[in-house]
Amino acid sequence: MTEKKQPLVILTGPTAAGKTILSLQLAKAIGGEIISADSMQVYRHMDIGSAKILPEEMQGIPHHLIDILEPTEEFNVVTFQKEAKKCIREIYERGHIPILAGGTGFYIQAVLYDIDFTENEENAACRRELEKLAEKKGNSFLHKMLEEVDEKSALAIHENNRKRVIRALEFYQMTGKKISEHNETEREKEAAYNACYFVLTDDRNLLYERIDRRVDHMIKDGLVEEVASLKKMGCTKEMVSMQGLGYKEILSFLEGDITLERAVYLVKRDTRHFAKRQLTWFRREKDVIWVPQNEFHYEEEKILAFLFNNLEKRGIYPNRTEYTEEQQIYVKEL
Repeated sequence: MTEKKQPLVILTGPTAAGKTILSLQLAKAIGGEIISADSMQVYRHMDIGSAKILPEEMQGIPHHLIDILEPTEEFNVVTFQKEAKKCIREIYERGHIPILAGGTGFYIQAVLYDIDFTENEENAACRRELEKLAEKKGNSFLHKMLEEVDEKSALAIHENNRKRVIRALEFYQMTGKKISEHNETEREKEAAYNACYFVLTDDRNLLYERIDRRVDHMIKDGLVEEVASLKKMGCTKEMVSMQGLGYKEILSFLEGDITLERAVYLVKRDTRHFAKRQLTWFRREKDVIWVPQNEFHYEEEKILAFLFNNLEKRGIYPNRTEYTEEQQIYVKEL
């Protein structure tokens, strides 16, 4: 007899799509607790640049994997998977439904398909040698090395993404296998949960406008001061935490490498590029339920009703008392 899978709700999408507000409404309706699937919100003292939800904005909904590390500590997908699975178990024990909310697609995939990272453990000595090689001969040289052993990975990873290039080379040197093939095999696995995988989207031009406005608000709210404080704490560009969008660019400004105007331009440009890559990632995923906000005319009640309808189809039942009269009518129309 096949064991019944536990429910898992995923609410993701590109940066600035509006995931935070919708995740709160969804959590209240289905008795959910939110697990942040964001690679930057795990860090304390990094609130503005990561667009972190504040405690007073959580509306009493429990949030997990936020503010759990210092910026000097490393965080990766293996650590995330371990911590997220622990949170999920505890949420089930409380009789609630876990909602994985955030835009880091690989983190979501690692949990949903319970990806096996045992063959993918890091080799510190190998990594240090590759890092030295990159410093000496440059990112392009290292990327050409990857192209020779794993062309598919080389096509998928930009040469300036040194960390991922090194990880792919490290995996090949340790196992003799291509990390692209390993990841494809893992992607073919069946989901470990009874999941509803929602991807929030919008008209691309409107999304890009929101990204630009968000960056302007971050500067106004004190992003430069936040990065200056991190710099004073000893944070440098080499740290994983400081690789996040907004942080490395403002750090370059504070170190006198570029003007503030240039830094803001780069943050906006790179965030738009990041949003595009996020959408490309989600298009490759299986059983995704797209939620185009523009087609719902940005009416929150209709968007929620659409989510509820899909949750019911998967047997993840929202609390019907939370439905408004308009939502009940709309659900019947779907």
